[in-house]
Amino acid sequence: MMRGQRTWPADQMSNLNSVVGVMGYAPMKFFGMVTVILLPRWSPINVPERRHLNFHGVAKVTKVTSTSMTLSLLKEETLQLQSAAVNKWLREQKKLDIYVEPRVRAELLTESSYYNFVHTWKGETEIMLLHTKVDLVVTLGGDGTVLWAASMFKGPVPPVVPFSLGSLGFMTPFHSERYQEYLDSILKGPISITLRHRLQCHVIREAAKNEYETEGPILVLNEVTIDRGISSYLTNLECYCDNSFVTCVQGDGLILSTTSGSTAYSLAAGGSMVHPQVPGILFTPICPHSLSFRPLILPEHVTLRVQVPFNSRSHAWASFDGKDRKRLAAGDALVCSMAPWPVPTACQVDSTSDFLNSIHDGLHWNLRKTQSFDGPRDA
Repeated sequence: MMRGQRTWPADQMSNLNSVVGVMGYAPMKFFGMVTVILLPRWSPINVPERRHLNFHGVAKVTKVTSTSMTLSLLKEETLQLQSAAVNKWLREQKKLDIYVEPRVRAELLTESSYYNFVHTWKGETEIMLLHTKVDLVVTLGGDGTVLWAASMFKGPVPPVVPFSLGSLGFMTPFHSERYQEYLDSILKGPISITLRHRLQCHVIREAAKNEYETEGPILVLNEVTIDRGISSYLTNLECYCDNSFVTCVQGDGLILSTTSGSTAYSLAAGGSMVHPQVPGILFTPICPHSLSFRPLILPEHVTLRVQVPFNSRSHAWASFDGKDRKRLAAGDALVCSMAPWPVPTACQVDSTSDFLNSIHDGLHWNLRKTQSFDGPRDA
């Protein structure tokens, strides 16, 4: 095992008896399916203990959750066939229970009575308690599907096994056409994981009586973005790190990113690519009106505060992993720190190999022709 590599112990995956699968259509324009396998007794991964996975007793798979998201009819048909095949295989070959979203269960039963074996949940309360039941999440789609799956868990997150159905994915190392081979190996264990840190965000309104009167928390796996929206004026943002003044952002906005999100919006804005297991927060400006504003990487333990000053010419807008957009008026502030619960994702090889493969395959990083041997040489 490589130094620093995390593994899911084989003895914790040895007694599997049921799975919950969730197929459905989320209110986001992403394409993918999420399947969650549930264990009754697993010790959640906390940031102070992020180098280890702890278990109590013998773990047994009890449920799986999946969520389908579509972009087009063609992809929808492909997704439905693939997700149905995965859930059928988990049920028939692994004898696991399958849970799906309420609407999808109704659609499946309309299509065929064969899917009587699928279960579902009711209401937001049961969704909020998913982390107390779920043991393993299997996603079919792209990175957006992984983001959606992670957003379902407001506390501890079980390990995620991400299968690729998209065109570009930095978190989806598994090929969906080989799902039987991969899932069989993963369910037997052990598996290597990457612990992907999340950011925890709160919005404090100017009218708040104290800093405990907040909107949130909102958890993000990639980034929180503060931008000018449709305004033609520059964004004016005052930034603080643990109560120390950092800078005033004047430009199109600011990105606060996890290291997993370093290959997303932050990369497009000129930020560095960072290994996902490096603990830190990326501080990346968006089109700053300055020649000397370089991106920063801050340590994981800091708390960042981004405030719209009272002399700002316009409002700012905050978005969290590209959704849940909130307006920030003068005097409002966004407070951001590392969340206590990271998202563990399964590795095909190991964390470093998967990361390097993703930037080579997805971005063609440092791809160039090899220099000819026919030119002049040193004597």
